[in-house]
Amino acid sequence: MLLTADPLWQLTAACADDMRPERLDLIVGVYRDDSGASPVMRAVRAAELRLAQRSPSKAYAGPSGNPRFAALLTDLLLAGADLSSRTVAVQSVAGTGALRLLAELLATTGPDRTVHLGTPSYVNHAGILAAAGLRVATHPVQDMLAAVETARPGDALVIQGCCHNPSGFSMPIRQWDLLSAALVRRGVVPFIDQAYFGLGDGLDADLAGMRRLLRAVPFGVVAVSGSKAWGLYSERVGAALVVGELPGARGLLEGIARTSYSQPPAHGAMIVEEILGDPELTACWRSELEAMRRRLGRLRTGLASRLGDMPGLPEQRGMFLSLPLTAGAMERLRVEHGIYGLPSGRINLAGLPESRIPEVADAIRQVV
Repeated sequence: MLLTADPLWQLTAACADDMRPERLDLIVGVYRDDSGASPVMRAVRAAELRLAQRSPSKAYAGPSGNPRFAALLTDLLLAGADLSSRTVAVQSVAGTGALRLLAELLATTGPDRTVHLGTPSYVNHAGILAAAGLRVATHPVQDMLAAVETARPGDALVIQGCCHNPSGFSMPIRQWDLLSAALVRRGVVPFIDQAYFGLGDGLDADLAGMRRLLRAVPFGVVAVSGSKAWGLYSERVGAALVVGELPGARGLLEGIARTSYSQPPAHGAMIVEEILGDPELTACWRSELEAMRRRLGRLRTGLASRLGDMPGLPEQRGMFLSLPLTAGAMERLRVEHGIYGLPSGRINLAGLPESRIPEVADAIRQVV
């Protein structure tokens, strides 16, 4: 498929060409502040200054990437030696690269495996899974438990770790526990996409369900994006985690990486390593991440309160808000009001200045 046929990129290009001063880009999932800028975190800036002063080598990182970055990120996400000690982690080219690495790993180790994908989902999920040679079966995203019950042993289930894209749904702990039990009973592998941690209910709360599930199942894989939590979109920071017994997991992942992109980029991983390896920088980063989360909460509450007849909006979490609007209504928002979102109704809350909440709410009401 040609890139220009991708509706997201078509809309992004149209938004860039729109010269109206009131134009509002709520499409691409990048955190922006009230001025419309995607800011560099203070902790990131401090880490970069330290790295520049030390003048580290620019040599290749190797197919597994930065081992200390991978270890520190694993400890942050899994919060305990019981999980970390049974985990193999390699650096990847952002979260998308981690998804592809793990999809190919699942295809290699289970050639007859079906991956069950809840819809709607991240727009790239189905394409990545199919490109890796996996058979994909879809189900409504709220029917994950039913999908597991119909899956065969060895199949995999895609689970978004928190702040579901595009619905904004975050599973409560009880649902994680029910899902864990079903996965163990049916012998199904969890394939977790963890991209928005820290932007929902708080860092540890957002990771709690995943940690419980991985303690319960014998084997699972996790694709991690560092783009959102550290604002390192252009640095392409990510990791692929294999939790549990899979003989030769590191060698398999390195072989896939070697024939795909050979070596991951070094700089972004070194920034995260510097932050997580220093208590002062870690505290600064956590504070900044919490401020981002609280701002997203204010934006969601402010917009939802003005759209009170649209149920479910306040319960959503993360950067995105899924509006119950038709593609036609979203087109009217774009054409008549210069407000750009996806035809599915998904908008990026982080691109919405607080001062424009009344205006956007009024426009939504006009197109319903």
